[in-house]
Amino acid sequence: MEEKEAPPPPDLEGPSGGESPDRAREPQEDSSVDVRPSMDRAEILRALEIVERDSAAIAESFVSLFSTLRAALSEVSSTSVEHMSCFNDVVGRLQESVLDAAAKGNRYMNSCLRLNEEMKGMESLAMQLKILRRNVDVLDSAVNRLLRLQ
Repeated sequence: MEEKEAPPPPDLEGPSGGESPDRAREPQEDSSVDVRPSMDRAEILRALEIVERDSAAIAESFVSLFSTLRAALSEVSSTSVEHMSCFNDVVGRLQESVLDAAAKGNRYMNSCLRLNEEMKGMESLAMQLKILRRNVDVLDSAVNRLLRLQ
């Protein structure tokens, strides 16, 4: 559609703008008004057809865009579901391994505690062995002295 040109703004300078007072009183003719014939029906229908065609093209573009977005979202969602399933499997296996390692660690610690308890009885045995060793050394020394004397 075509727009009509607006007339230029009225002269704001007035009589003090360098014009004579007589000229300011004279009525000014507005020669800038260009009256164009209004659009006929055929032009309006043609414009409506163009608008309708452009609207249909925009609608098709939106349908294509939303279809692409839906496909991308579906792909991302299925990929996310697959990743979550894989992550779940990995975490489950890791949990089993950790529980197994913790059980083995507990068995090892319990074995160490039992061995420690058993070794406490060995301290008195070790002390008895030391005393026995000293007695054997004393006996050996005595036998050696007796043999030298003869």
